[in-house]
Amino acid sequence: MKISRKVIAFLMVPALLLAFTGGAALAALDQPVKLTFATQSVGSAMYMYASAIVNVWTPALPAGSQVDVTTTSPGGVGAPVILEKGACDIVLGNSAPAKWAYESGILGSEPTKSVRSMAGGLGKDFVNVMFTKEFVDRTGITTVEEVVAKKHPVRIAIKANGSFGELACNKVLEVLGVDYDTVKSWGGSVTQTGTAAIVSLLKDGKADMTIDHVGAGQSATTELCLTTDMFFPELSAETRAKMNGQGFDNIAIPANTWNGQTKEIQSVGSPQVVLVSASVPDDVVYVLTKALCEGKEKLVEANATLASFDPATAHDILKTGAPLHPGAEKYYREMNYMK
Repeated sequence: MKISRKVIAFLMVPALLLAFTGGAALAALDQPVKLTFATQSVGSAMYMYASAIVNVWTPALPAGSQVDVTTTSPGGVGAPVILEKGACDIVLGNSAPAKWAYESGILGSEPTKSVRSMAGGLGKDFVNVMFTKEFVDRTGITTVEEVVAKKHPVRIAIKANGSFGELACNKVLEVLGVDYDTVKSWGGSVTQTGTAAIVSLLKDGKADMTIDHVGAGQSATTELCLTTDMFFPELSAETRAKMNGQGFDNIAIPANTWNGQTKEIQSVGSPQVVLVSASVPDDVVYVLTKALCEGKEKLVEANATLASFDPATAHDILKTGAPLHPGAEKYYREMNYMK
């Protein structure tokens, strides 16, 4: 049977559209959408980020849509877990914990296989390593790698189990081939306590170092550096590469972030990421991703710390941790941000 050229051309149109758009065309949203966006307590950095994000989402959604911001999230470490349990549709988390949660589970929970990412790189929190200057003057040690190589009986003060600061410290030691018990076997100590107590221990000379995951301007670290002479070691290139393998992105800590820190420091960090349930429809996530990426100017107007957000790299696995939601991936491919 002979098929006319017109029929062939007609049959080819859908295939060409699919090839051009990178997959099945998404239907335009024409019905109101209702979503729950979980974040931390009012006034927290996560809450402020969420508020700014909702402001760019709302105009892009159909009339009558609602994105409810709740303060039910435990934060970056536990965020993927509550999303997996269905407590919300969207949550703000951090990329490295999102990776650990998806791959092997976190905080005693099963792997979060229904958690997907929408956009990462919403902030520049970093692994912050500090020695007291007294410790450096007394020992001549200036890096964490040197502490490990010399098996020095260092006294470490860090946050309690389950906090991201503690997990960051744990990962730094892990990639260097040691753990808390190893430090103790050298005659050192690891004290896990609250933020205020960590500051006191370092100020009073009862601890030598701390490792945390913070953002510039974090109040406890700012106070510590204003009242105590601190030293700011840089993680080696080899250590940073190993931390990349753990899901941390490379981040430079600008000079003068802390009092007494006169040089830029190369470190790693786990930026904030918008995580979304795999059950949220592709067309909804596509619209939200597009609005978020194309609303950067409005985001920064609402919260200047979001200036580091780069839509062109927001899909990168070191910024997202969890796999991309298909709706988000469609947007990034359309924009040629990912191949």
